[in-house]
Amino acid sequence: MPEHTVTRYDEELDQMTGTILRMGGMVEQQLAKAITALIKRDPELAATVIADDQPIDQLEHEVDHLVMRLLALRQPMAVDLRLITASLKISSDLERIGDYAANVAKRASALAQVEPMRPMAVIPRMLEIVQAMIKDVLDAYMARDAEKALAVWRRDEEVDETYNSLFRELLTYMMEDPRHITPCTHLLFIAKNIERMGDHTTNIAETIAFLVTGTPIDEARPKGDTTPFATAPDEDSEKAELP
Repeated sequence: MPEHTVTRYDEELDQMTGTILRMGGMVEQQLAKAITALIKRDPELAATVIADDQPIDQLEHEVDHLVMRLLALRQPMAVDLRLITASLKISSDLERIGDYAANVAKRASALAQVEPMRPMAVIPRMLEIVQAMIKDVLDAYMARDAEKALAVWRRDEEVDETYNSLFRELLTYMMEDPRHITPCTHLLFIAKNIERMGDHTTNIAETIAFLVTGTPIDEARPKGDTTPFATAPDEDSEKAELP
């Protein structure tokens, strides 16, 4: 392959990686603003989070175009092929995380219209866990660090456990007072969106590990979301657990 062609090929790979990192940075900012909008009960800031979703979508389209071009014209092999296909997967996961951040902002606007509830204090903590996971997984992508990606992959269980606990608490609130149903429903949707952000971040971690090593992660994926099997809390058993 002529030297100028090789140089151009390397530039296109760098452009693709740079676009992924730009997407990741925008998703991080979007999530940070969603947390702030929720905590400060700020509908105007929530509206900017929703608007920020479109530029992320546009960057995903750019990655798609670059990937198709590289596959069609360069016929990549080995590590380059893994990098290109990994970038396609990662951009898709980042785009979905951005969608979920926008969903959180929409619910934050609705919650700003009602009185704050005690369970809402758990939501920012969940968001901060996922925010840290996203930062670390992007660092792992930039450094091609499989061990750091694997550490992120294992942290998804913490998000699931927090979600399970909040799910049961919100069910209890709704059973105790029907007036809590509407705000608790918004909180449930927010918590589920955050849990799904964690899942997509875990997907990215798996992709990075494969990109670096060429082999899938050989451990069972940590998964702690038990809410599909949850039943309403038993009032007598809960009272028995109280000090």
